Amino acid sequence: MMERRRMDAALLGLFLVHLATALEVPLDLPQPPTITHQSPKNYIIDPRENIIIHCEAKGKPHPSFSWTRNGTHFDIDEDPNVTMKPNSGTLVVDISRAKAEHYEFVYQCTARNKHGTAVSNNIVVQQSRSPLWSKERVDPIVISEGRSLVLRCRPPAGLPPPIIFWMDNYFQRLPQSARVSQSLNGDLYFSNVLQEDSRNDYICYARFPYTQTIQQKQPIVVKVLNLDAINDTMAAFYNDTDLFSEEPADERKPNFLIPSGPSSSKTVLRGQVLEMECIAEGLPTPEISWAKVSGELPTKRTSFLHYDKTLRIVDVSESDAGEYRCTARNPLGSVHQTIRVTVKAAPYWISGAPRNLVLAPGESSVLTCRASGTPKPSVSWAMNGIPIENSPKDLSRKVEDDTIIFTDVQAGSSAVYQCNVSNDYGYLLSNAFVNVLSEPPRVLTQNNKVYQVIKNRQASIDCASFGSPIPKITWFKDSRSSTLDGDPYVLHDNGTLEIHTAQAHNSGKYTCVARNSLGIYENHIYLEVKEPTRILKQPEYKVVQLGRSAVFECKVKHDPSLIPTMTWLKDDGELPDDERLIVDSDSLTIVDVSESDAGVYTCIMNTTLDHDSASAELTVVERPDPPTDLELTDQKKRSVQLTWIPGDEHNSPIQKFLIQYEDFLHHRGHWHNLTEVPGTRTTAHLKLSPYIHYTFRVLALNAVDFSRPSFPSRMVKTEPAAPDENPTGVQGFGTEHDNLVISWKPLSGLQANGPGLHYKVMWRQKVVDSDWTTVTVANNSKFVVSGTPTFVPYELKVQAVNDHGAGPEPAVAHGYSGEDLPVAAPDNVQAVLLNSTLAEVHWDPVPAKLIRGHLKGYKVYYWKEHSLHKHNPHLVKSQILTFSGNHTRRMLPDLHPFSLYLFNVRVYNGKGEGPPSPNHQIVTPEGVPSAPSSLRVSNPNLDSLTLEWSPPHERNGHITGYTLRYQPVNDSNELGPVEELALPANETSLTLLNLKYSTRYKFYLNAITVRGAGPPISEEAVTVMDEAVASRQVDIATQGWFIGLMCAIALLILILLIICFIQRNKGGKYPVKEKEDAHTDPEFQPMKDDDCTFGEYSDNEDHKPLKGSRTPSNGTVKRDDSDDSLVDYGEGGDGQFNEDGSFIGQYSGKSASRETAGGHESSEAPSPINTMNSLNSFV
Repeated sequence: MMERRRMDAALLGLFLVHLATALEVPLDLPQPPTITHQSPKNYIIDPRENIIIHCEAKGKPHPSFSWTRNGTHFDIDEDPNVTMKPNSGTLVVDISRAKAEHYEFVYQCTARNKHGTAVSNNIVVQQSRSPLWSKERVDPIVISEGRSLVLRCRPPAGLPPPIIFWMDNYFQRLPQSARVSQSLNGDLYFSNVLQEDSRNDYICYARFPYTQTIQQKQPIVVKVLNLDAINDTMAAFYNDTDLFSEEPADERKPNFLIPSGPSSSKTVLRGQVLEMECIAEGLPTPEISWAKVSGELPTKRTSFLHYDKTLRIVDVSESDAGEYRCTARNPLGSVHQTIRVTVKAAPYWISGAPRNLVLAPGESSVLTCRASGTPKPSVSWAMNGIPIENSPKDLSRKVEDDTIIFTDVQAGSSAVYQCNVSNDYGYLLSNAFVNVLSEPPRVLTQNNKVYQVIKNRQASIDCASFGSPIPKITWFKDSRSSTLDGDPYVLHDNGTLEIHTAQAHNSGKYTCVARNSLGIYENHIYLEVKEPTRILKQPEYKVVQLGRSAVFECKVKHDPSLIPTMTWLKDDGELPDDERLIVDSDSLTIVDVSESDAGVYTCIMNTTLDHDSASAELTVVERPDPPTDLELTDQKKRSVQLTWIPGDEHNSPIQKFLIQYEDFLHHRGHWHNLTEVPGTRTTAHLKLSPYIHYTFRVLALNAVDFSRPSFPSRMVKTEPAAPDENPTGVQGFGTEHDNLVISWKPLSGLQANGPGLHYKVMWRQKVVDSDWTTVTVANNSKFVVSGTPTFVPYELKVQAVNDHGAGPEPAVAHGYSGEDLPVAAPDNVQAVLLNSTLAEVHWDPVPAKLIRGHLKGYKVYYWKEHSLHKHNPHLVKSQILTFSGNHTRRMLPDLHPFSLYLFNVRVYNGKGEGPPSPNHQIVTPEGVPSAPSSLRVSNPNLDSLTLEWSPPHERNGHITGYTLRYQPVNDSNELGPVEELALPANETSLTLLNLKYSTRYKFYLNAITVRGAGPPISEEAVTVMDEAVASRQVDIATQGWFIGLMCAIALLILILLIICFIQRNKGGKYPVKEKEDAHTDPEFQPMKDDDCTFGEYSDNEDHKPLKGSRTPSNGTVKRDDSDDSLVDYGEGGDGQFNEDGSFIGQYSGKSASRETAGGHESSEAPSPINTMNSLNSFV
């Protein structure tokens, strides 16, 4: 027993190997027949066309064919109407000479050759039928409103069953709803009828799909009446009408029309569609809901049809069996129906149909026919069409239920085995051959085939092979150093090599090798990994106004070796053929956009391997259409209701509606805004004023613009009345010192409320028990009261009056009569010094009665009388500071130190300024001085130089002395140690001794008062070079080595000139002179030997002192604009200063002062002497 189990396990392993590697046998090798094509088991034919029963098979040698009909041999040659196609088993029945119904039989095809026999399914041939509707008399139906109704269809039985639908005489489908719907059998159900259901053309149609014919039933007439109508028409319909009710129906709870009874059952086959329906009557119309009692509905396979009255489940499985509950519910109650579903199953394969076996002599394997069904199916085997129990015995074959075990098969035992699995609901028939072959391996995949795949995607390289025994496949890449097995490669049983995520380095040449015991075969495959296609810039959602342009961009990156194709779609279809749509390489432009252009645009970039796509929507907007159908309702004395129908909003929601009116009585032709309402409303309650002849219109506003106005409404007239309000904006003021002007904002025509509008103007002084003075004013909005005292408060009132009465009691306003100039100046004026430039002024306020008007503020007039220093000029310039409001102290800023100021204070009102206060003095103390006016350098020597300066322009006090600071500066603009000297006030020059020769210095000079030092002025200068050093440097030119070097250079140049001259005489051309002119070396320039002083300092090139630069004879260093500005050192040079010490000069490499002094300008290149000078820049 154990031995048998081990053998079964081994055979099962062999079966799995053969199963997993089932191969197509090449047609050049011997093999039993295989059915490749056959007609369906239930074959419905069109009786108007020839009958074609398919049976195709392959094999080696090619098989021959025969047929059985109803289980017996069908001799085709004896029936002149039947022919068999050449090299095929397909039958063709010519029905031109016979009726199709004479060939309604069960057919089976047999294909055989010397290696075996294959059989087809039993093919049941039936012709389609579309019988006519039986003649019947359809009586009109009269029914009271609210009752339920069923219109029966009862179509003729056809093959296949017809498709049912209801239409009217004009071939328009009848509308259906939750109240009216069609059942699965085609009947039309009304949960309750309404008078609008009355019609005389309820027609049921049946469409037969195979013959494409449509049959119709006689029209059904339905009249829905209420009780009064039934009584009036009883006599007319009594003789030829079925009267369904005598009284109108009351509201009632639901009751099921389908199915009947509290429960029902339904049987469905696995894999088919389950449809259950519940239709209920009731008033109001019931709503239907579904639930599964014993579990959840399969949401992905479930749908609800016919307004939830039908539950549909596709691809039914055993788990769908159980109880389902439908519920009908309305406000009066609910009712339930339980449907028990049973799922049966025709036979179906568990792991697929049996597969062909290719075995080498001596091999073993198994053939399995494993299926299931409900009820459990039975399995039977046949060999070459003969039940296996009647077939010749074979010791290598053993049948065990659904499995045949083959052991040690031998050549010549090839055959076709048939497996038949059946139960009460159907059968499965499958052919599987066992082909015993000895064949060396061969690779069926094309040699040198090129596979292309996109980077980061899966790559599969095929190596389809055949051989018996089954070949073993191995893969190599490029050098064949090792087999490809393991990450990242996956080798499948069918020989395919898979790379889960292909990368660029996976490209290359692959070799697949197939080998078995009879030989070896290899094939070469090439893999190319390409870059993916990607849309870098996707089109974006566009909202475009009608008539403008829209541009969708679609920029793409792709592998350069692949040819891309850009395609644009609109709403998943082709672009319209319109010249307004312009397609470029990376964009789509739509010009003059119309409403039909709205939609979703998709750009698709295709290559032979992949594609990428992106979509964007275009919304076309336009200002809305004007509202229509303006209607005025609910009119009252002071209000009316306005309604309208909005126009098309053109894809931009309406934000608001603007309601305008025209006063046909007062302002004909002029439209005024009345009110606005939100865009979600289509009605407005309008308040009306008396004595107006109104017409209204409405405008709609969206994000684009206002619509055109609607057509005006009808006119609404209101009766006149007394004013409801008085003028606003009442005020009193004077234009002269003895008058009072009373003004107001007049009422509009809408506010007048009636004819004869005028105003009652009243005023009085604001004192106790004074009387009101009244005048009447018409056609004006102001009144002038003359002879008033100056600047006196008044109380004012203005009342609106018309021919129908006066307005409400007006409110009291306040005003003043005219102003006059103030008559007094501020008292107790004084000033307090805070520092040398700031003082605070104080004064007492002027009494209100002396101001004689509205206080506006105070003005301080002040001016500098003179400076306290004798050297400063006398200057008188008045300034005014204005301070609004009732202030008694303010600051005087920006005073000059050490000066005498005079000032006075004045009050001012709306009329002007009052008299000034007496002048007062302000004496400012000393302050710090400005910078000295100038600083010059003269007489530069080897170790000394002279500084000369001028006192500051703004001394701001008594100068008590000067401070001089100076420090050396090297070629890198680095500053050396600072020396400081204190100088007396009466000195304006100084000679500095013991300075370093050939050194640049920077000088800073400040003036000082008792308040401290002022800002500095700065200058730079360079001391003169030591003559002994200069003479030593000049002596270099007399040295023997230098003279020898110059002579060698001259000799070399002479030799080159001679060679060039000889070459030229020989015909060669060498324009030495032109070359020398074009490439003149700036190093070879004439050198001036008459000046050994330092060159001028300039940093025009790199903002640094030039080594070996020259210095003017006066020793003053001049500078051009550079980074080393006053911000760095504060120097002045020969520049000038304004009175406030601001610098107005600039450095220059070529200054006017140097030219005047006769200084040497030089463009000399550096000489050996100048080179030595550069070494002595800082000692």
